[in-house]
Amino acid sequence: MIDLVTRIGLESYEVMACHGAYDFEREKDQPFIISIWATLSHDVEEDNLELTLNYADLQSAVDSEVVNSKPVKLMETLCKMLVDKISTNIIVQSISIRMEKPDAPFPHPGGLAVVEHEWTRD
Repeated sequence: MIDLVTRIGLESYEVMACHGAYDFEREKDQPFIISIWATLSHDVEEDNLELTLNYADLQSAVDSEVVNSKPVKLMETLCKMLVDKISTNIIVQSISIRMEKPDAPFPHPGGLAVVEHEWTRD
């Protein structure tokens, strides 16, 4: 018997939004680069968009929860908001999110701020 796993993804979606720990980060848009992978609870056996997760829904979730939401301080909070939105689709078994903030304020030049978030349905 062969077990098939279906994962639906959106990689390197760059958006501009006002989030961050410091006041000045919540006043001006800055880039966030987001990759999301969702594992489905079953293999897609029919050629029917209604029986899967549309990757456009992942992009719409980022738009609603990151771009169009009130400013928050932590990328961890944004990841949780994305999970809350995407996990409403009952065929989603797990979600993996990588969020990058290329212009995050660091004390020295160099480095990339990254948060990775993993969620699995109980």
